[in-house]
Amino acid sequence: MPETHRRLDEELNALRDKVMLLGAAAEDAVRKAMASLIERDSDLAREVLAEDDVIDQMELEIDELTIDILALHTPAARDLRFVMTAAKLAPTLERMADHACNIARHAIDLNEEPQLKPYIDLPIMGNLAADMIKAGMDAFAEEDAEKARALIHHDDRIDALYNQIFRELLTYMIEDPKTISRAAKLLFVVKHLERIADYVTNICEQIVYMVEGRVIKHKPLES
Repeated sequence: MPETHRRLDEELNALRDKVMLLGAAAEDAVRKAMASLIERDSDLAREVLAEDDVIDQMELEIDELTIDILALHTPAARDLRFVMTAAKLAPTLERMADHACNIARHAIDLNEEPQLKPYIDLPIMGNLAADMIKAGMDAFAEEDAEKARALIHHDDRIDALYNQIFRELLTYMIEDPKTISRAAKLLFVVKHLERIADYVTNICEQIVYMVEGRVIKHKPLES
């Protein structure tokens, strides 16, 4: 194998590893943020906030590596799609971690007050969102377009949970104005989870493009 090809392969593998590490960090941030709320553990929430700088740095490293690959090599079509996908996944994963930080901030506030209601559907929604991140990153690592397509349908479950929790919290707010502040913070939490699931859908669309060269964004998905 020519030296230039060997070097390109090494850098592509390094890029894949960095994206996977960023994905794992984003997933971990979501799980910790939700645990800090469900378990009323504000120290854990502060840990999520403290680790955000590391995640930001990981995104910058991916940016630098993608630029280096494009500047120093001429990747073939499949490799080029991989590099472009990695470049798009990095800021998406970083934004997921930002949503986790926002959840952690709400958790810190909510943990200072009496718990509004038993958390039943909320942990289910949080676990599902985190599981979607993991599954999306697995599809990326395996370059599995079919797994990515199947994962997009999981967003419907997130949407259903969002609507259910929204209705429950709205009822609390209507029946007792004293609950408005706490219910509003919980509404923000479920909205952050809903956005995280939307980002996973975006990742899955990018994976399909990476593997097949097909753009499925803005197109109806086959059931």
